[in-house]
Amino acid sequence: MAILKVQDVSKSYGRIQALNRVNIEVPQGSVFGILGPNGSGKTTLLSIILDVLSADTGTYSWFGAGTSPEIRKKIGSLLETPNFYHYLSAVNNLKVTHEISGRGNDGSEIDAVLKKVKLYERRTSRFSTYSLGMKQRLAISAALLGNPTVLVLDEPTNGLDPVGIAEIRELIILLKEQGHTIIIASHLLDEVEKVCTHVAILNRGVLVTTGRVDEVLVADDSVELSAADNTRLSELLKNFNGVKKVHVAGQFVYAAFNQGTANLEEINRLCFSNQITLNHLILKKQKLEARFFELTADSHANPN
Repeated sequence: MAILKVQDVSKSYGRIQALNRVNIEVPQGSVFGILGPNGSGKTTLLSIILDVLSADTGTYSWFGAGTSPEIRKKIGSLLETPNFYHYLSAVNNLKVTHEISGRGNDGSEIDAVLKKVKLYERRTSRFSTYSLGMKQRLAISAALLGNPTVLVLDEPTNGLDPVGIAEIRELIILLKEQGHTIIIASHLLDEVEKVCTHVAILNRGVLVTTGRVDEVLVADDSVELSAADNTRLSELLKNFNGVKKVHVAGQFVYAAFNQGTANLEEINRLCFSNQITLNHLILKKQKLEARFFELTADSHANPN
């Protein structure tokens, strides 16, 4: 079941096309990452599905029932760190959040969300004494008031040190295990790879690709080889079964294959049978960063 369906959503700011006919589906129980460089349209998309902004064209639907104030109560969100009072404790800050937003029922729920984010032992400490990671966890606890089905988080690890990033990562995995569907916008490939089950990659407002993380961000096999005539070698490899792309760089020819499919013995046999003697043949793993940059570089968005 799709928790969220976005269909042909576009948004412009004057001549700038922030989103261009974006289509995504978020499965129930997933951690869905919206990944892209800064300025790719991630925050604009989140703002639209949270009714903060209106799309120019297109539609979106939560839980197969459209959108309404009642449906909105099932969604907790963190678009930016809330302005908590530095002199108040975690408990009192969440009481203020409850009074303003109407999210949550009573003090017992505040205790419950603080336990979820592992801040219960520091519930009476002033906000000013918290580390950046603790402050971000408190912000997520505010989004958890009312026990929402879905959490929407915009760059939840932005500005955090490695310890803080690890804390948020562990929290997201825990919340998924507790039954929440989580949508995360991030420009950090490592973050998405480690916590997300599904991903949509945006580049300059265009949806480049979407699907399961282990399918979209799979690292290709890259075979590096050379012969006396690399031009002839590259032409031969273009017709080899399973080759995705062949290019010549410097003194080597590079052939890209899907992960785990490159067979060096078969490549060597092909070359030998075509009277090409290889003087170099090794298998190299393409890094995930290279795969991400390849995807975003190949997308063509509106130049405005």
